[in-house]
This record gives sequence, structure tokens and C-alpha cells, in this order.
Amino acid sequence: MSTHQYKNNGDAPRIGVYICHCGMNIASKLNVAELAEYGKILPNVAVSRDYKFMCSDPGQEMIQKDIQEFNLNRIVVASCSPLLHEKTFRQAAADGGLNPFYFQMANIREHVSWVTKDFKEATDKAKALVSAAVRRVAQHQALEKKRVPVHSDVVIVGGGIAGIHAALTIANSGRKVYLIERQPTIGGHMAMFDKTFPTLDCAACILTPKMSAVKNHPNITLWSYSDVTKVEGFTGNFKVKIKRKPRYVIEEHCVGCLLCVDACVFKEPKFDDEFNLGMSKRKPIYLPFPQATPLTVLIDPETCLQLKRGKCKQTCAEVCERRAINFEQKEEEIEVDCGAVILSTGFKPFDAKRVPEYGYGHYNNVYSSLEVERMVNASGPSQGEVVLKDGSKPKSVGIIHCVGSRHAKTNKYCSRVCCMYSLKLAHLVKERTGAEIYNFYIDMRTPGKGYEEFFDKLLKEDVNFIRGRVAEVTNWAMTAKEEGKLIIRVEDTLIGSPRRIPVDMVILSVGLEAQADADEVRRMFGISCSKDGWFTERHPKLAPVSTMTDGIFLAGACQGPKDIPDTVAQAGAAAAEALALVDKGFVELEPDTAFIKEELCCGCRTCIGMCPYSAISPNLEKGVAVVNEALCKGCGTCVAACPSGAASQNLFTDEQIFEEIEGVLTYA
Repeated sequence: MSTHQYKNNGDAPRIGVYICHCGMNIASKLNVAELAEYGKILPNVAVSRDYKFMCSDPGQEMIQKDIQEFNLNRIVVASCSPLLHEKTFRQAAADGGLNPFYFQMANIREHVSWVTKDFKEATDKAKALVSAAVRRVAQHQALEKKRVPVHSDVVIVGGGIAGIHAALTIANSGRKVYLIERQPTIGGHMAMFDKTFPTLDCAACILTPKMSAVKNHPNITLWSYSDVTKVEGFTGNFKVKIKRKPRYVIEEHCVGCLLCVDACVFKEPKFDDEFNLGMSKRKPIYLPFPQATPLTVLIDPETCLQLKRGKCKQTCAEVCERRAINFEQKEEEIEVDCGAVILSTGFKPFDAKRVPEYGYGHYNNVYSSLEVERMVNASGPSQGEVVLKDGSKPKSVGIIHCVGSRHAKTNKYCSRVCCMYSLKLAHLVKERTGAEIYNFYIDMRTPGKGYEEFFDKLLKEDVNFIRGRVAEVTNWAMTAKEEGKLIIRVEDTLIGSPRRIPVDMVILSVGLEAQADADEVRRMFGISCSKDGWFTERHPKLAPVSTMTDGIFLAGACQGPKDIPDTVAQAGAAAAEALALVDKGFVELEPDTAFIKEELCCGCRTCIGMCPYSAISPNLEKGVAVVNEALCKGCGTCVAACPSGAASQNLFTDEQIFEEIEGVLTYA
């Protein structure tokens, strides 16, 4: 909206002050009526009021009515965080005929009522903040948002179930999608599961049709075995560089017949199969799993004799009639333009070796939950049979919950899915072996649809539940009954007594952690992480899939532990947000950007090196710095660093900040 559409603001400031009760959030902690009365005596204030919910429609209508009735040209609202409602009140001011940037918000909820216990001190502190806002808003200038066009394509990073669902949603709307996956195949962790809780659906049966749909969709370009190496640009106009690692197999030629795998000079598989977590072997040329998408083999350069030593009969290449094998294939770099990016980079399972008292990696028959997921899978290393290392079936199995979760030494947070997948594994292992099953849990957390009913089902299947954190897993036998067994030592808090439970197999229900390179990805895309490494959303309730960088959205477990239904739901939400951005065709840039006063700039270029968004460049002809408003995020780094005071920032000019400080000091 252009300034000429608003009322004339060139007259002396006439400020309206509005104090919000925020229900009892503010009103119960300070005297809002006294605060409103105080507002009336401040300079240039024409009207001051308090209201129960200023963000409500009646509250906003009150502001708009006062703008007309009292000829207001500045607005101050003292309420909650600007993050929550600054946009609301700016729009209310605009609807009343004012330029929306003739508005200032005083945060008297988070900064006062929630943190100040004394009633009088809270009221006094709120008065100081209102005084500062009134002095500041008198210095505000009319600003305009600028529009830039938006590219219609979308890049999705991560090809698990979240990336797959988001890609199909966007592609089905007619938009072009680039799906980038670092592994040789899409599918993520879900492709490794046998069944999903609580309905015990076959994971492959519901996932592989979606994987095939991605591969065959005309609007989706799938680049597996690829990494994002660089991201440039701004909302609606990103440039993403992608490195495609060599498969040494021409993807367009390979049809997945596997004749090359059979013809490999290694007659037997010899190397650890990553998809089966090292529980089976593969050859140097291999297909990750039978339903892999794309259905294209690849060659491991670390184990292939031709790539490693340059000496091999190359029988794989000889047998391939389509001439798909290419030992000369090199790394490839591609750059694409897009309007929005969805990150769905997923999680990594907790490494159980970090809890040595449970014996993972020390005792043969202690497994992680993901290893057992592969074991019970028909395409897994034991073709669906649950067996011990000696090939026999276990007669007793202990499942230990919360390994790497809810513990100060590892991760304090709950991993959300461990209880339910432990119940699922208990059901599947009992079904396949008939073994006695013991679940060791701290709390049973089953909050999803049908989850509590699944827990009841397990209780009826005579699965044992022992409440208490396991102290250790050992092979130290104290009785003849314990000889040759793994002994689980635990305090059973339901009977108030320590117990020793001998079992043949132990399954560790490991928690979820952020990917090892999450910090690197965070830096590349300019978003933030929590202290645990999970990507942070813009707002946990009101913007759960957006990030603080406009145009970058989150889907799935890269944001935090999630089960499959929640992951799919969030992927749909991220797709909708991305579509809303690219379908609009343009994006409005906030005007709180930095600018350079050319008459003061000495061309020292200090600001250029300081800018984290590469938004400043030199104008060699004039010998001054220039800010690209489209790239500038308004962080203020250049303003603080400028030695000559040439850099300034809209909505944060020296005059405005000094007046704000003066307002606080005047009251004090």
C-alpha cells in the first residue's frame, strides 16, 4: 500500500495509547487502569484506554474508530510480544487509515507481568515502557513494503516420508518440485520398518507406491545420492547448488535387472550392507533394497577393485547390455532456482554404545530397536525370523525403553515414539518366536489415536511390563538358571524391590536425535536450532512449519521427534505454506532494512565483511556501500559496525532509539 492512500501524517503527533488486559495475564499482575490514566499525561497523547482483549475484533475496531474521532496519527499498544501481534495491530492501524509503521508496541506481558512479582513494581515498569513507546513512535516515519516476484518451483531437501508427501502434494498442484536425497534411494527410515503402529500396516505396502509416484511424476525431478552445497538468494528467489555424487552407473540406462551384481568378480557378498545395519553383506556393486527408488544400482568406490586399484575384469560392465556401467563418471554440480525450500532431513537413531551399562556392542545378543526392525522384515538379513547370533530362536526377550531419552546424561527430552514402537516389537517378536517378553519402562506414553487401545492389546497378549529404569545388562550369573543368559538388573517400582531377569535377547529402544550435520544445514539455510540440534520453527503454535527465514519451511523429524502420522500431517502443512508463497506470485519485503547515507560513507567496506546475508556490496563508481533491500534481514550488524555512522536502519534510527531511552529515563 502506498503512503498516499493513508491520511496526512505531517501534522504534529497525536498519539493513541491502548493498554491490553490480555485476560488475567496482564490485568492480574499490574494496575491497567492506572497505566491507562498515566498514558493520558504523556506528551502528544490524545487518548488513552484499556481493554480486556485489544487483539480482538472489538479492540481493533476501537483503535480504528479513535483514529477517525480523535484524528490520531500514531498508535501505541501495550500488550504481549510483537512476535505474536505486531502484525495484527499494524493491520488495524492501516485499516483505520494510518501508515502501519506509525505504530509501536510495548511488551508488558513477557517483559513485565510474567516476570515481575511485585504489583507496584510491575505497574511502574509498565509505565516506563509505555513512556518509551510514546516518545519513540513520535519519531516514526512512513515506510512502504516492496514487492518482488516469486519463482514458482520448490526445492525439498530430504526424501523420507515427509519429503515424499510434501513433494507429491506440491507436484499434484501443478508446481515443479526438485526432491534432493543424500542416500542412493528415497524412503528414509520408514523404508526400513516392517510394520507401523498401531494398525500394523505393512510399511512397504503404504510407502513404496508413494516412492514410485515420486519417480514417475512429471512435475518431480528426483536427485538421489546428492547433497545441497550452497544456498543463495532470498524469499521467493533462492539459488540452490546441488552436488550429485557419482554412482558409476548411468541412471537413465539402468533398469535394475541386477545382472551386473550377479556378474561381479566377488562371488559372495563381502562388505557390510548399510541398509541392514551391517547384519548382512553386499557386493561392491549393489542395490540398497529390492524396492529402492530409483531402481538403480551403484558402485561403492571404497570396495570396487576397478575404482580402488584400477585392476578388475569388469565383468559387471561386460554383462550389461544397456552399457550403464561407467567407471569414468565424475561428480556433477547443478544449480536450480526456486521460490521456496522445504527441509525434511529427518533424524538419526541414538547410538546405544553411549550407554555402556546396557552392553550394546559388547554382548552378542544385545540389539538396537532398528536392528530388530530389519530382522523382523521379510526382506531383512534373517528373512523375517527373529534369531540369536547362534541362529536359534530366543525363548525370552527384554525390551528396555528410553535408551538415550529422558535422562540427564544423554537427552532430557522424550523421543515420543519409543513406547509405541517397543509395544509393536513386543507384539512382532512374540508372534514370530513365542518368547516370553519383558518390557522395562519408566512411564508408558501412548497419546495418539488408537495407541492406548494397542497398549491394552499387548496386555492381553501376556506381555510382561516392569516399571523401572534398568540399571545394567550383564552376563554375570548368580544361579544355575542364569547361566548363559543376559541378566537385566532393575528396580521394579511397582513392587518396590530390585529384580534380576534372565533373558536370551535384549532390545534397546533407542531415542531420536538430530542429524549429525544439522548445524551445518542450519547455517547453510540461515535458520536456527534448539540446544538439542532440532531445527526451530518460527512459532510453536502459530507458525509450526515456518522458520525465521521466510521461504524456508520444515517438515518431519528434523524439527523434533515425530511419529509417521504427525510427520505426514506436517509435511502437508509445509507443502501448503510453500504453495501459498509461490502461488501468490510476489512477496512483500518488510521495510525494516538497513540503508547507507552516502554523504557520510567513506567506503571503508567494514559493513560488507560484517553482513551475514551478503546484502551489502560496494558501489565502485561512488566509492560507497550499497544495501540490497531484498537480501537484508534487518539484523543491524552493519549499523553497529559502521565507524562513520553512515549505516542506519529503518524503524531503528538513532533518533528513535535515543527517544525510547529518554522515555524510560524520564519516568525513572
